Amino acid sequence: MFSSFNNMGNDGKMPALFIGHGSPMNAIEMNDFTKTLLKLGSELPKPKAVLCISAHWLTKGTFVNVSPQPKMIYDMYGFPEELYQVQYSAPGSPETAEEVRKLITKTDVHPDEEWGFDHGNWSILKWLFPKADVPVFQMSIDYHKPMQYHYELAEELRVLREKGVLIIGSGNLTHNLRVVHFEDKNSLPENWTFEFDSKIKLFLDKKDHEKIIEYEKLGAASKLAVPEPSHFIPLIYTIGLQDDDEQVSYFYDQFEYGTLSMRSFIIR
Repeated sequence: MFSSFNNMGNDGKMPALFIGHGSPMNAIEMNDFTKTLLKLGSELPKPKAVLCISAHWLTKGTFVNVSPQPKMIYDMYGFPEELYQVQYSAPGSPETAEEVRKLITKTDVHPDEEWGFDHGNWSILKWLFPKADVPVFQMSIDYHKPMQYHYELAEELRVLREKGVLIIGSGNLTHNLRVVHFEDKNSLPENWTFEFDSKIKLFLDKKDHEKIIEYEKLGAASKLAVPEPSHFIPLIYTIGLQDDDEQVSYFYDQFEYGTLSMRSFIIR
């Protein structure tokens, strides 16, 4: 499912994205999802820089990568060798990373040069900006903090959108690897997957951020959909970037492997 986003508007303010990145194999497969990202990238205004908040950089404390040329990180196991040869050579953005450190007052944001581009980043950025001509940097997720903390931290980042920075939360709305139907990518979604996805969509449509932040109160489906929060937290960052006059539009809303919601959206 894809809608055209020509004429992004909003007086030069960059949109904000949440992308359900799914399997690392999406980095090397041309499929409906990656075609959608390719098309979206061609229609987005070109950003000054991209800040990616990936489910795969989990830390104690909050860090931002200040490397001028971040390294590739192949943080997945048991996949075809071709996947470990993927290169995404976009430069970093040390200046914007330092701006993030100054903007955030809720906590100390520490500079980092050891991390780089993990697959929550490069598996989607290589389709959005295939020329790798936009600077990209990552901010870590403090895994030990509650949802409200992440939401409020995201609110402090809103001003970056006015300065030409595209902020992307990269995770998955539902993510439970213990029950994934690995044998069948196209299997119908489990009832609990569909239920949880539908509830979160309703809250997104209504801008009911509190219900999303308190997702654990959504019944048994929430425990199966989000057994641990690493892939859900990037969604919290994206909704924390939403201004009162902005809407959510979904550019992809399919399911994979029976339990994985690939729902992805743009805020503008």
